[in-house]
Amino acid sequence: MKYVVVYERTPDGWSAYVPDLPGCVAAGDTKDEIERLIREAILLHIESLREENEPVPEPVTWTGLVEVPAS
Repeated sequence: MKYVVVYERTPDGWSAYVPDLPGCVAAGDTKDEIERLIREAILLHIESLREENEPVPEPVTWTGLVEVPAS
């Protein structure tokens, strides 16, 4: 499965979340760290859902870029 991950630069580092897996988030100091941490978070999130006999959401979120004129 492939899930969309949203990465955001913060004043103190990086954060990431997975729109299709509510509550699946990570925060780290570097881009490399946050990529590793969110991958681990996704695996743990899915594992937890399975252990609780909860359904694992299918990936349905997609992304795109919208260009707008600069002010």
